[in-house]
Parts: sequence; C-alpha cells; structure tokens
Amino acid sequence: MNLVQPEDFSIEQINEILSLSQDIMSNPSKYSKVCEGKLLATLFFEPSTRTRLSFESAMKRLGGNVIGFSEPNSSSVSKGESLKDTIKTVSCYADIIAMRHPLEGSASEACKYTSVPFINAGDGKNQHPTQTLTDLLTIKSLKGDLNNHTIGICGDLENGRTVHSLVKAMSRYSGMKFIFISPKELKMPSYIKEELTSKNHTYIETESLDEVIDKLDILYMTRVQRERFNDLDEYERLKDFYILDLKKLKKAKNDMIIMHPLPRVNEIDEEVDDDERAVYFKQARYGMFVRMALIIKLLELEK
Repeated sequence: MNLVQPEDFSIEQINEILSLSQDIMSNPSKYSKVCEGKLLATLFFEPSTRTRLSFESAMKRLGGNVIGFSEPNSSSVSKGESLKDTIKTVSCYADIIAMRHPLEGSASEACKYTSVPFINAGDGKNQHPTQTLTDLLTIKSLKGDLNNHTIGICGDLENGRTVHSLVKAMSRYSGMKFIFISPKELKMPSYIKEELTSKNHTYIETESLDEVIDKLDILYMTRVQRERFNDLDEYERLKDFYILDLKKLKKAKNDMIIMHPLPRVNEIDEEVDDDERAVYFKQARYGMFVRMALIIKLLELEK
C-alpha cells in the first residue's frame, strides 16, 4: 500500500491510524522495537525541517533506521539520474520510502516504480497527506471529534499543498463549514471549491480575517510561500497580508485552536505563542506520532 493523497485511505483506515497514533502517544515503550531491522529511505528533493526530521524521529523511535538525502545535490540526481531509476534503486535497499519533490505529480510517478511501500511527503503545490494526517490527529485530540466544526483557512490558499489536502480530507466528515481567508491573488483553487459543492458543504470566501474570526472553531494559518512565486515583487506585496496578533484574538472564541503547518514567517506574531489556543508546536509533535502509526500500518506491523 502507498500513500500519495489522503483519499488513498478510507475513513475507516484514517480512523485506525489516528487511534493507533493516540495509543503510541499513551504507550510509547510498547512500540519502541516494532521496526527493528527495518529501513526507511527519506528522499528529499526539496528543503524540509519538520517533515524530514519527524519521519526520521518516527522510524528511530520505532527501533528502525534511516537512510536517504536531504537535498538533490547530494544524490545521483545531480548527475542526471531519472526519478524512475532513483526509486527502483532505493527500493532495493529500503523497506519503505518517504519522498518530497518540488514537482506536482512526482509522487504518483514514483509509485509506478517502487517495490516497497511509498509515502508522499509533499509534491509541489499538489498534496501533503502526512501533514493532513497530522492535522486530523491534532483536531481529534484537542477538539474531541472531526465532525461539525467551522474551520477558517487563512493565507496562501492557491499554493498551499497542506490546505488543499486538509480541505479535501475534512470534506469527508459531516457538518463542516469552511471559511477561506485570502487576498484575491491567492484564492483557493476552483477544483477544491467544486469538490466541496459536490459534497454539499458550505464555504465562504473573504479577504478579512477580522470579520470572521469570531465564528471559527479552528483557525489554520499559512505562510505566503516565497518559493512558489516567480515574481518576487508580488511576493513582497503579499507576504504580510495577514498577521495574527493578540489584538485580533480578542474577538475569537475561548476554545478556538490556532494551527499552522510551519514554518511561519510573520503571519503569527510570537506573542501569540503563549496563548493557550496556539497549538502549532503541539501539532508538530503530533506529526511524529502519526508518522509512527503510518509506518507501522504500511509495513503491516500492527501485530
């Protein structure tokens, strides 16, 4: 089994992964040797801190080991090796592969050539399914349920693979309301909105965070991604469009949670970190546990 996009798993399978994640959090020693003798290959063609290190931490905490590279110039890709040959070669060495790549569709392409379980750790602007599992675990753990929430997603909604994956995943649950908060230049892609409409979910679009923050159960902030802009002047104009600070939070519900896939730049003022509603560093830790559960599931090691 491979994971390219959240839809590759049924709701039942996702719930199993979330439940396993929570059991690992409660009983870490129970799982400390589950992956003894197993190798994870982390193939990162694009810079990453949280995703790469959480995968590596996850495998090591399960008793396994890690091989791989953190940027393409340290691999044979720099010599012109094709993605096909990289994947087929690494499949000879590792028991499971996690890959991040800057090109949309690269994960689907890689799956054609792998002979071991494959995990998409982000492919361009397309999908980031393990971040989505992290987000679902965060919401389930802190809000108690994945149904009947109003979620505001704020920032770069055009280029944010994390928010594309999250909206598609949350649309599979009932009673969800979506509020998309972005400048007009960075709106949520039409195909995402069409999918919500087809599932009878409601959404609204606005440029004003202040006008809607009081309605939110979850606020998911994102950075404006410099690496996705060809025009740096456009990036400079838009990068600080939203800055969440304590003044804005005065209007928010006391039990709202503030999430962010990280890294942040200026979009959340550091003064917000001490607010009990700020859960983005907890969210990063949940990411390690959900990747531990995913590795166990894909390697079929539950027993």
